[in-house]
Amino acid sequence: MILLDLLAVGILVFGIYFARHRRRDLLVAYLIVNIGVMAVAMLLSSSAVGAGLGLGLFGVLSIIRLRSSEIAQHEVGYYFAALALGLLAGLGVGGDWVAPALMALVVVTMLVGDSRVLFRRHRQQTITLDAAYADETQLRERLEELLGARVHVATVQRLDLVNDTTVVDVRYEIVRAPASATLAPTVQAPAYAAVAEEVLR
Repeated sequence: MILLDLLAVGILVFGIYFARHRRRDLLVAYLIVNIGVMAVAMLLSSSAVGAGLGLGLFGVLSIIRLRSSEIAQHEVGYYFAALALGLLAGLGVGGDWVAPALMALVVVTMLVGDSRVLFRRHRQQTITLDAAYADETQLRERLEELLGARVHVATVQRLDLVNDTTVVDVRYEIVRAPASATLAPTVQAPAYAAVAEEVLR
């Protein structure tokens, strides 16, 4: 079970998470959560309260909030996946095949659920607009023009009529290139050389 857990968490952390999101600092957190939970669960699983201990441990760890830095919702998902793999390997309940099957299910779920192919055109972000849009129709039109997308949900978080700004949380689907995406003019290298030569003269 230890080798199986190491294989599963290796695939989860290095093969899926880091390959897709490239955030190195969370690798240590995921690994130590997995190994630490597995070690504690294995040590105490021989007692009569093994199953209850596993549920209690999962509940305690589930309320931990990492206040040092903000993490996204998909990263929270990887956090709980690493925790679940450690519990399944440490408790090892349900026979020889149930725990490995559940561990494989967790890894496959993250592989598919966090796939870039799945809903790849859908996005979410918080945008600050340089105008106060009290009318929802005008707000949607401006967002669709700006993002080149079909806006599904636009929730105004702050409407500032004094400073003329709107902060909106928008969920959208990309359908074309954004209207604001223009190429910056380029300056040829010979032009720089000519200017430098003129200055030296």
